Amino acid sequence: MKNIIIILIVAVITLVSCDRDFDEANPNAPTIASFWQDGDDAVKGVNAVYSTFYRTPGLYSRWIYYHGILRSDEGFGSGGDGGLNNLASFNQTDYNLGLTALTWETLYVGIFRANQVIANVPEIDMDPDLQKRVIAEAKFLRALFYFNLTLYYGTPPLMLEPSEPLDVPRNATTEEAYAQVAQDLNDAIPDLPTGYSENEVGRATRGAAYALLGKTYLQQNLHGPAAQAFEWLVTGEGSSIYSLTPNYRDNFIISRENNEESIFEIQFQENLSESTDNDVDESRVNNTGTSISQFFAPPGIGFHDGAARRWLIDEFLEETTVSGEQDPRVAASFIFDFMDPAGPEASQVYGQSFASRYGDGPNANGVWFRKLLNDHWKDQEGFRSPNNYRLIRYADVLLMYAESLNGLGRTADAYEYVDRVRSRAGLALLSDVNPGLTSEQFLEQLKHERITELAGEGWRWADLKRWGDLSPNLTGRDPEFENFVVGKHELFPIPQRDIDLNPNLTQNPGY
Repeated sequence: MKNIIIILIVAVITLVSCDRDFDEANPNAPTIASFWQDGDDAVKGVNAVYSTFYRTPGLYSRWIYYHGILRSDEGFGSGGDGGLNNLASFNQTDYNLGLTALTWETLYVGIFRANQVIANVPEIDMDPDLQKRVIAEAKFLRALFYFNLTLYYGTPPLMLEPSEPLDVPRNATTEEAYAQVAQDLNDAIPDLPTGYSENEVGRATRGAAYALLGKTYLQQNLHGPAAQAFEWLVTGEGSSIYSLTPNYRDNFIISRENNEESIFEIQFQENLSESTDNDVDESRVNNTGTSISQFFAPPGIGFHDGAARRWLIDEFLEETTVSGEQDPRVAASFIFDFMDPAGPEASQVYGQSFASRYGDGPNANGVWFRKLLNDHWKDQEGFRSPNNYRLIRYADVLLMYAESLNGLGRTADAYEYVDRVRSRAGLALLSDVNPGLTSEQFLEQLKHERITELAGEGWRWADLKRWGDLSPNLTGRDPEFENFVVGKHELFPIPQRDIDLNPNLTQNPGY
C-alpha cells in the first residue's frame, strides 16, 4: 500500500510538472517592486549603488588602476600575471579576459542598480528633499560608471531603465554616451548638497558632480562647457569649500582622508570580519578595502604586479624647488632609490633602507607607485587596504581649468591656476620663469604639470587619449607601445560573450 501511494504521488507530480509554465513568476519570492516602500529603502538602494565600487576586482578594488596607470606610458606589468602583462603591452587576444570583461560587467551592475533607484524612488512617499538627493546620487553614480565605460570602451549601450533579461540594446556612439553622462550630472547638480555630516562623508556632492561634468566635457575637448563647469569650483561657491592641502603627501595617507582638497573619494575600510589571514584574496568575499596595494607594492612587501617607468623620475628632476631642493612630490609619488636625495641608504622602504632591501640586485633600479600604498603606517601590505582612493582632487581641477582656459585662447588667464599647484610644491611660478607662452606651448607645459602633480593617480590614460598622444611614438618612454595600433588600442574590446548574446552589439574596430 505504501509503495502504491508513492507511485501515485510521483505520477501526479510528473503530470503536473509537464504542464508547468516555467516563465511564471514565483508568487512566494520577493519582487523588486515590493522592496521600495519607504525612505529607508531608498537610502539602502542608493547605498547598493555605491557598493558596486567594491564588487570583485573589476573596479576600484583593483583593476581600474591597471587601466588608467599600467596601460599608459606611466607603468607596466612587472610581475607574474601574464594576462596583465599582455594587456599592458597591447597583446590581448581573449576578449572575455576578466581584466577587461569583468570591468565592463561590473560597471553595468552599477548602472542596473542606479537605474533601480532612479525608476523606483520617485514613487515612494517619503521626505521630498531626501528623495531628490537619493535620485541625484544615483544619477551621479550612473554618470561615473558611464564615464568609465565611454573612456575605456568607447561605444557602450545606453541602458537608462531597469534592464530585462531579453534586452538587446545597440551601441551608443561615443558622443551619445558622453552626452548622457553630462545630462545625468546636470540633472543631479541642483539636488546634491555641498557637503555631508561626518557619518555621511563619501556620498556624491555638488562639487563632485561639477568636477566630473567638467572632466567629461574636457575629455571631448569642449573647452567652453568644461570651463563653465569648473568655474563653480574655482571662482564660484566651491572656491570657499575646496583648497590645496599645505602638504602634498596629505592627499595619500589615511590620517588625512576626505580633506579640504578632496572632491570625491572612494571610501575604503579594513573590514576584518571575514578573516584575519592576509594571505587570502579578500576581494572575492565581503571586503570593503582595496587590494591594489598588495599588487602595486614592491618585492618583499606585496606582489609587485605593476611598476612605474623610470622616465617619470627624470620628469620630476627637470626642476628643483626655489630653495634648490628635490621636488617633494617625487618621493610622495614613488618608491625608488633616491626618494631621499642622499641615496639608497637613506631612502626608506617600509622601515628598511632601499639599499638593504634591493642593493645591487635586479630591483636596484626599480620604481613603484606609492600613492595607493600604506608604507606610512604598515610594514606589509594585504588585500584590505583602508586607504581611500582620491578619485578627483582640487589640484586636478585647477589644472583642468587652466587647460580649458588655454583651449579658449585665454592662456594668460590660465597661468594663475598652474601657479597655485606649483607653489604648493615649492616650485617657482610659471608666470615668472616662462611667461608669454603660446597656446600650444602652454599645453605642452601642462602635460608636464599633470605628470608631476598626478602621476600614479589613474588619469594618465585619459590625458594621453584626450591630447591625441596615444601612439607608437611613446615607445621611447614605454617599450610596450611598439605594439600599439592606432585606431584599435585606444579602446578595450567589448566582451565577446556580450557580442554573442546581443545581435545589436558591434565590436570595437580592430578586434
